[in-house]
Amino acid sequence: MISRFELPVPLYLDTIGTVLAAVLGGTLPGVLVGFATNFIISFSQPSSLYYGVINVLIAVAASHLSERNKLKKPSGLIALAISLTLISGILGAVIPWYMDGLALDSESLSGEINKTGFFEPFVSYMISNTATNFLDKTLTVIIALLLYRIIPVKFSRKFKFTGWQQTPTTGEEVINKDKSENRAVSMRIKMLIVLMIALSTVAAAGTYISVRVYYKSMINQHIALAQGTAKLASKAVDGDMIEEFVTCNGDSEDYRRTHKLLEDILYSSPEITYLYVYRMELDGFHVVFDVETDDTPADEIGTILPYDSGFGPYMSELLAGEPVEPIITDDEYGHLLTVAEPVFDSAGVCQCYAIADVDVKMLMKDKHSFLTEMISVFTSILIIICAFVIWLTDYHIIFPLRSITMQIDKISRSGDDQDSLDNDVRKIRKLKIHTGDEIEQLYQSLCTMTLNQSEQMRSIRRLSDSTLKMQDGLIITMADMVENRDSDTGDHIQKTAAYVRIIVEGLKEKGYYAEKITPKFMSDVVRSAPLHDVGKINIPDGVLNKPGKLTPEEYEIMKTHTIAGKKIMEHAIETVEGDSYLKEARNMAAYHHERWDGKGYPEGLHGEVIPLSARIMAVADVFDALTSPRVYKPAYPLDKALSIIAEGNGTQFDPRCIEAFMDSLEEVKKVLRKYDQG
Repeated sequence: MISRFELPVPLYLDTIGTVLAAVLGGTLPGVLVGFATNFIISFSQPSSLYYGVINVLIAVAASHLSERNKLKKPSGLIALAISLTLISGILGAVIPWYMDGLALDSESLSGEINKTGFFEPFVSYMISNTATNFLDKTLTVIIALLLYRIIPVKFSRKFKFTGWQQTPTTGEEVINKDKSENRAVSMRIKMLIVLMIALSTVAAAGTYISVRVYYKSMINQHIALAQGTAKLASKAVDGDMIEEFVTCNGDSEDYRRTHKLLEDILYSSPEITYLYVYRMELDGFHVVFDVETDDTPADEIGTILPYDSGFGPYMSELLAGEPVEPIITDDEYGHLLTVAEPVFDSAGVCQCYAIADVDVKMLMKDKHSFLTEMISVFTSILIIICAFVIWLTDYHIIFPLRSITMQIDKISRSGDDQDSLDNDVRKIRKLKIHTGDEIEQLYQSLCTMTLNQSEQMRSIRRLSDSTLKMQDGLIITMADMVENRDSDTGDHIQKTAAYVRIIVEGLKEKGYYAEKITPKFMSDVVRSAPLHDVGKINIPDGVLNKPGKLTPEEYEIMKTHTIAGKKIMEHAIETVEGDSYLKEARNMAAYHHERWDGKGYPEGLHGEVIPLSARIMAVADVFDALTSPRVYKPAYPLDKALSIIAEGNGTQFDPRCIEAFMDSLEEVKKVLRKYDQG
């Protein structure tokens, strides 16, 4: 905090240090600097302690805008200047008004505002204070941010009051994670609510008790003061001369001398409001002495005043000349604490009472001032404690937990990617959380669990890969057994599987049948492709390997390989539980000779009623049949085969499958060259 210095205009620039600390280090350093400076100054200027709440709130506002990167824009600077102005202007008016009971200076800005008649004195004072603070706080913001800009980064980082309990490799991500999550109340807010309720309850109870004790102490002190004043006044009045004073109507040297003594007693005690001497009669107070004050003229000797209602319970003692306890009254003379001391004559008879009054409103004003001081100090301490607890919980609980949950979420999204899973497991182990409590124990357990999970997934994946290889080997073996009966094999199962892969990947790339073509579907189709002709195992050799054209009867027998293939695969599916890839093998075996226009076999399905895997296989199977030699025909040239395929677009084949196939001719040619069919 920069010390105040006098200027021709009301500029103090006394919060530059607080703003700079808040921008450099955050909320906790800012509030500590803000309160500490006022605390240190309070040794020479005690009232400065009660203004610490202003600096603390200024630090909170500055750090709040800085942490959200608002101060990089002109709008953020304006918002900060306005925030500081309102905090300083409003609280800077409330605290002294209720603590010191300020009065408006008619020549001041607040006095001029009040003269307009639109605002009460307090509102006028607050508006005036806010207006005069605007320039001061605007310059404060500018100077503080200029200092922030010129401070080297290495030096400014030392102001960051952090306390990472783990490796902050993703510090900003951890801090900002809560902003994007949809939750009713975060852990930080819950803890802050509990803390605020607890501290506020304690502060309220402490303030209430302190104010009551303070007020009671003030009452007792003023009672003692009034009793001392009344006793002193009673000693100054000669009880033997009361009748003489009344008879001469105060026109005697002794009366005037006594009256002067009473005046000196009253004026020497600023806390005493009124001092007078009354005789108590049935018809009321009979004035013997009354000392005039600035706001109340003295009653003449002999004046009879009616009894106040507050004296009612004590009238019997007063009329009997007995001592009475202090009396509190509230009447036309004000809210007063009254102490009456009997004045005795030489015979020991009470002739009158010397009475001292203390203005209770003044005590209430002191009570309100004390309450304002307590609230101001408690608010400052409350904000500092909250800032410290937020810092402590952030770096010891919330940030470690967020770091853990972020890595666990990534692990849960790793899916089947072993490399991603291993990488995420390494990341969670790199956090190195060392809070030294249950959170660290949780972290260590999670590290062990995730490592074991990774190794288990690796073992499962190896077993799964081994099982898949075994299944694929069995499929190829089964397909070879069928194809070896056919003299026209020519690597038919390998080539059709390759063409199926090309078509299904083309459909995927184009976005066709997106809801159907999943990674599992693509894998199932490619793996099942070799089984599309498994039903030929039931076809007689004479029909299967006939060198010439089949007769209608033989063709009907050949067509039954689709039905046989369907039955074989359904039997296999019944044997294997779960969502087996053999379901697509069944579809291809049963329906790869169906046509788009519904003129195929065995069931005459049409369009998208035909399973997609069978429509894909139809293109692959026919293309391979055209480009491969058979016992009844030679292999067609590529152009001729493509021309025939194109002619079947929309009649024999699914147009989208043809499009995917034709757009991938380079891949198709590679397959042909691989198997020496170019």
